[in-house]
Amino acid sequence: MRSSLVALFFAGIASAADWKPAPSPLMTKWGKQITPDKTPWAEYPRPQLVRKDWQNLNGLWDYAITDKGAKKPEAWDGKILVPFCIESALSGVGKHPTEKQELWYHRDIDASAWKDKRVLLHFGAVDWETTVIVNGKQVGTHKGGFDPFSFDITDALKDGKGELVVKVWDPTDTGSQPLGKQIRNPHGIWYTPVTGIWQTVWMEPVAMTGFIEKVTITPDFDKQQIEMVVTVGGEGEAVVVTKKSNKKIIGRGKPGKAFRVNVPDSKPWTPDTPNLDELEVMLLSPDPMNAFCDQVTTYFAMRKVSAGPDADGHLRLLLNDKPLFHIGPLDQGWWPDGLLTPPSEEAMRYDLEVLKKAGMNMVRKHIKVEPARYYYDCDRMGLLVWQDMPSAINRTKKHFIPPGGKTDADDQFTDAEKKQFRHELKAMIDHLKFFPCIYCWVPFNEGWGQHDTNAILKWTKEYDPTRLVNGPSGWEDRGYGDMKDAHIYPGPGMFPTMKDRVSVLGEFGGLGLPVKGHLWKDQGNWGYRTYTTEQELRTNYHALMRRLHPLIGKGLAAAVYTQTTDVEIEVNGLMTYDREVMKFDIDEMAKWHKALFGPAPVVTELVPTSEAAAQTWKMTLYAPPAEWTKPDFDDSKWAEKKGGFGSKGTPGSVIGTEWTSKDIWLRRTFELKELPKGEVLLRFHCDEDGEVFINGEKAASLPGYTTNYVEVPILPAALKALKAGKNTFAVRAKNAGGGQYIDVGLSVETKK
Repeated sequence: MRSSLVALFFAGIASAADWKPAPSPLMTKWGKQITPDKTPWAEYPRPQLVRKDWQNLNGLWDYAITDKGAKKPEAWDGKILVPFCIESALSGVGKHPTEKQELWYHRDIDASAWKDKRVLLHFGAVDWETTVIVNGKQVGTHKGGFDPFSFDITDALKDGKGELVVKVWDPTDTGSQPLGKQIRNPHGIWYTPVTGIWQTVWMEPVAMTGFIEKVTITPDFDKQQIEMVVTVGGEGEAVVVTKKSNKKIIGRGKPGKAFRVNVPDSKPWTPDTPNLDELEVMLLSPDPMNAFCDQVTTYFAMRKVSAGPDADGHLRLLLNDKPLFHIGPLDQGWWPDGLLTPPSEEAMRYDLEVLKKAGMNMVRKHIKVEPARYYYDCDRMGLLVWQDMPSAINRTKKHFIPPGGKTDADDQFTDAEKKQFRHELKAMIDHLKFFPCIYCWVPFNEGWGQHDTNAILKWTKEYDPTRLVNGPSGWEDRGYGDMKDAHIYPGPGMFPTMKDRVSVLGEFGGLGLPVKGHLWKDQGNWGYRTYTTEQELRTNYHALMRRLHPLIGKGLAAAVYTQTTDVEIEVNGLMTYDREVMKFDIDEMAKWHKALFGPAPVVTELVPTSEAAAQTWKMTLYAPPAEWTKPDFDDSKWAEKKGGFGSKGTPGSVIGTEWTSKDIWLRRTFELKELPKGEVLLRFHCDEDGEVFINGEKAASLPGYTTNYVEVPILPAALKALKAGKNTFAVRAKNAGGGQYIDVGLSVETKK
């Protein structure tokens, strides 16, 4: 026996020595530190319900890829590092099983130290259909790629030991299941697929008689109470709740029944003061001795989520009955070396720390569910979370509806497909509703797999009335939901304020900067706007924040910038994909964001655009002489036309004169009785590549395109050239493809 154990020990060492990451274009510094002799993701995986005794099963497992429907492999293809998906570099494999194949995992488990206990086997997340076999006995199956699940494996173990086999099938984008941004052929905004185990696998012992399965805590901010429901597996006589800090009993109740606990000393939770209260929950055994058969540690936060009017009557997002503007990024949670799985909790927490230092107070977790410790970190750090449901693939429209391609018809799903979507939506909410950081649910994004829209939004609102529900985020609004959500790139912009729905900007920005040496691919990268230097990027980001501030004064309640990091070929992150380069000065960025919480400036019209009434311009479609920008240039032979100028169907345009050629040159005079008090801004809508001159001096370059009218600062020389009396605009625009439009005016910004 001893010789076989020694052989097994040395075989394990050899396997660890042979492991290495699969090839990857990029690795993070945390990924470079991963070694199989140190358990990856060693932290306790369920912070909302903690027991002392547990066993982490992450590490090297055997794996094999077989044809779908084949029997359990007799030989294994090699080793895979759990919990990293098989496609990732950190798995050590880097392969993608097709929809015609199945992925098998294998390892031995030992729970013999837990005699007279039931043994629970937990999976944080497996994508997508999972079958679990212990000692040849099937102990359970699960369908879903983003929610945790568990099986009681006690009766399948032999002397506390077992052979654990896990079989996974994932149809990726050939199926209709919720999958987020995975696709077999990654391109554009669609990323490398993920198959198999991608969150922690672990075991824990519980009492034979009964144990605590789940603790649900709902704060009642107005009454300074919490409502608790303790769900129990097996039997339990009563539940006792104590404060962890002083062991004082503060509440008692019955298993499975709601009961209330007074917590008058609980301090409010906010992003600036993320106060958490820790509790110990004990389950009394039904035997006459009333011994405790289980004990767990949990926590709660005293906070309230709602919507209501501010002092000016604008409907706002409220936290603890106070208006709070939400500013933060679209956060996709992808990693170059781990894909959906961060290399470590330290790596995952780093992203959140950057956002907090940058003065942000929320994240929109975009069509992905993170490990539970992510939300625990948000709870501790003070970050609100807008939680997306991972989208299903469009059945009739296929993958992606481009901007402007919206329809009034929901996508068509079969009854079975609808049932699976609702099952996974409910599982996500059941899993995450514990975490105080979650502010709202976002069941649909931009029409992707959108079906039974208002019915699903209504169900979500009824199922969790303690949070807001974002009506479809972007494009495919159906008139329901607590928020009406605009996606405007680069923006910013907003829907007009409403009496019954909060106006939010669910996506904007997307300013790109490719950083050489930190790219997923050297060619073909993109952002909604792409710049060549950090200074250009920062200047234009600051301009976005400047334009955002007046909108807040008009009632905009939230703004979500795209995005936290670069992802594969997208280069519009605050950081590079490998998190090595922060593209902004974080202290400077924090000042820009802090300004958004002060009094919003008032922006008034100084020189009108053609939005409300057509303005008269001089126009030519032929290249003029070099001096065409000068105030005294003779434009008498130019045509006199009404603005704005462009092609029909261009988003945000108000066309007075159709312009469909490649280039256009415009001139216009305007009178100022006196120089205005406040900051003069250029107001324009340009599609695309424009230049504006005032009295012969360049006022602004307008690269790329806008989809609505925006304000930007004027260059110092042009601002100095502005004078009381007669002034001259000279404008040029160039169409590079698609829609086209140009219109220009002036606004003045004053402080309240």
